[in-house]
Amino acid sequence: MNSVEARILRIECGLIPFTTPSDVFQAGGHEKGVPSQTLLDRMRYYKVPGVSLAVVQKDEIEWAKAYGVQNIEEKNPVTTATLFEAASSTKLLTATIALHLVEKGLLDLDSDINGFLNSWKVPESKYSEGQKVTLRFLLTHQAGINRPEGGFSWEEGSVPSLVQVLNGESPAQNHPVKLEFVPGSKWQYSNLGYVIIQMLIEDVLGRSFAEFAKEWVFEPLGMVSSRMDMPARAEFVAAALPHDAEGVVHEQRLFPTAVAHAGLLTTPKDFAIFMVELMKSYRGRSNQILSQAMARQMFRVELELDPAILGVSLGQGLGVFLYPESNNLLFLHPGGNDPGANCWPIAAPDLGNAAVIMTNGAKGEILGMEILTAIMREYHWLEEL
Repeated sequence: MNSVEARILRIECGLIPFTTPSDVFQAGGHEKGVPSQTLLDRMRYYKVPGVSLAVVQKDEIEWAKAYGVQNIEEKNPVTTATLFEAASSTKLLTATIALHLVEKGLLDLDSDINGFLNSWKVPESKYSEGQKVTLRFLLTHQAGINRPEGGFSWEEGSVPSLVQVLNGESPAQNHPVKLEFVPGSKWQYSNLGYVIIQMLIEDVLGRSFAEFAKEWVFEPLGMVSSRMDMPARAEFVAAALPHDAEGVVHEQRLFPTAVAHAGLLTTPKDFAIFMVELMKSYRGRSNQILSQAMARQMFRVELELDPAILGVSLGQGLGVFLYPESNNLLFLHPGGNDPGANCWPIAAPDLGNAAVIMTNGAKGEILGMEILTAIMREYHWLEEL
């Protein structure tokens, strides 16, 4: 058994049940005497049928491995090529694309976005009289936009346009965009805010967001398994289906047009390639996606978040969460789609270390944190930080 195989085995056998979300940043601080459990044990406990993950060391994918099944009823195995929903981790990609367009001079971080929008405008209200919605506020969830409550749905057999989604008009079945407070006055996580960013990008480019993501990110970086266009039902044979908290399988139901908030289908290996590129940009080793200056701006704390919101002290960057309580930065953006898909990407750009964990179960977010803690403990990440 080589050193990498030994490490994988120790991680697989070294999961410790979580107490709080902050445990993920205290990889060596678990209570003594708590017995570790195996990854398969924890998958059964959380009723998560499938897991896929990739680990990066010094800007290289050191290993990737998959566990379990795509569909609990059909028992088709998960492989490292199986597609998973990135869910809200998609926002990291969306933010990167938006910042690229800022560098190109096509967008501005601090101007009224209504000056760039053509197909739709942010509704005026008493909250926008003194302060307008900007791209910076959208990226950092400070724009005053509603979430929306109840999420996104649409009439069966229909394909709502982005304008219909933003207006909450049939065949879209979500609440419309509205301002709930003065932009810049407080933090409120909003999926609709990222649909507005998609509309902004499509208006500026005159083309679909999914097409541009494929041309500018996926193809140049060799992310051959990534897509943001809704695949046909027959193509889902290669995708892990979502499972709810009781382990019941559901059909894939990604929104057909509004994709910038949570619509990426990918693999941990592909997402890890993207993370490596961001880390290199941060250190000035690559400018294929962003310049070093823009990457540094992206990973700068715009505001500190209330620990009561997420259960851990994090900072909000431009489309990314930051863990600044260390000598070296950690950036992350976990995601979860109902009824049961989760993604956990995290990276230490100064060190070139990263991990991406994806699951197809509702409780996969907790499981992902337990796996991540085992990885960080095995690789001594926090000691290096």
